Amino acid sequence: MGHEAEHSLADFYFSDSDDPLCPPEAFVQWAEAGSWAISMYEPHMLGAVAPRMAIERAGERSDVINLSSYNYLGLATHPEVVEAAQEALRTYGTGACGSPLLSGLSDLHRGLERELAAFLGQEDCILFNSGFAGGMGTLAGVLRKGDVAILDAKTHLCSIDGVKLSRAKLVFFDHNDPDSLDQALTDSEGARRLVVVEGVYSMDGDTADLPRLLPVAEKHGVGVLIDEAHSILVYGAHGRGVVEHYGAEKSIGLQFATFSKAFAGCGGFTVGPRALLHYMRYYINAYGFSCALPPAVVAGLRKALEVATRDNSLRETLWANTRYFREKALQIGLDLGHGSSQVVPIMVGSDRRRLYELTRTLHRRGLFLAPVDYPSVPEDGLRFRVAITAAHTRADLDRALEILEDTIIRGRVDEAAE
Repeated sequence: MGHEAEHSLADFYFSDSDDPLCPPEAFVQWAEAGSWAISMYEPHMLGAVAPRMAIERAGERSDVINLSSYNYLGLATHPEVVEAAQEALRTYGTGACGSPLLSGLSDLHRGLERELAAFLGQEDCILFNSGFAGGMGTLAGVLRKGDVAILDAKTHLCSIDGVKLSRAKLVFFDHNDPDSLDQALTDSEGARRLVVVEGVYSMDGDTADLPRLLPVAEKHGVGVLIDEAHSILVYGAHGRGVVEHYGAEKSIGLQFATFSKAFAGCGGFTVGPRALLHYMRYYINAYGFSCALPPAVVAGLRKALEVATRDNSLRETLWANTRYFREKALQIGLDLGHGSSQVVPIMVGSDRRRLYELTRTLHRRGLFLAPVDYPSVPEDGLRFRVAITAAHTRADLDRALEILEDTIIRGRVDEAAE
């Protein structure tokens, strides 16, 4: 991997091809030259998502400790969750076979909506068959041309795309900076406005600074939408997210979250006032024009919610593992950025070649971590992103730390990647 390490996907966003059905020639050449690095993406999972599992990358099978999956509470293989999904599969079949508005909504879907709304102390809930589509659709459903959406600079792409789809004006404020938010709100006075933040930021692992940001939004009389994708069931005394963690339930207008993280399923949901959500159902194309979630998935999600909230044991185990890993990782000299959550970045710097060499070496040593490259993160902030779960044992974490120390700190890079 030589000159190709000097480029990234961002360099080919605007195509030099005359035909939109033909990829840029420069991209084809770049991808061929760096194929050994690109092959680190789209690994094949050879079984259920678990702390120890088998994966295949670039034709190489490896038994690995998995630090890349969002299975925060270990529910992906929980016996009760699996049994609930199997029973629904036998009773309801494989798919919903219709959009929620027309023919895809079952009693299971309505049950999950009611349970989530009650759990989060809201009046109503909308389910989505995709987390990304749910985040995007929620904003596209509430915003219109002429509105102003004011997003934290590190907000997820689904929110950015939702604002663009609505044709509202997109404005960013500096990450977690109340003064920057205040200025953005002052500059946009006179328009309908909405502030958008995340519970836990997915690449840095820090939380929205609600104690400092919410008073600014309230001063301007502007509502707030929070994306709790990485914080639902994880933060708060009862797992109700960063909103509960900071005691801000009455200050948030809409709360969105995904099912693909702590719930260990797929899809997403938004909770809020019944009248607003009733309106949104007819103006979110990702809801009204997409097939509803498969009933078996919904049944698994309902059981996952029950298991995760019957007591605090899974959440307490997750936080104990998170504290342990973070403490030991800092002791061996890893750069973990500034976060404090179960999402743990391991900063690599700006050397793209080293990022992919480390990825391959870690794979061969038995540790599954995915490279995070620009433009997903800044060019000088290349990293791996660790996902700690309640299912990891101390032996899993110790072995992972041993491999990380040997590979990243001591610099033993696999010669086969040269």
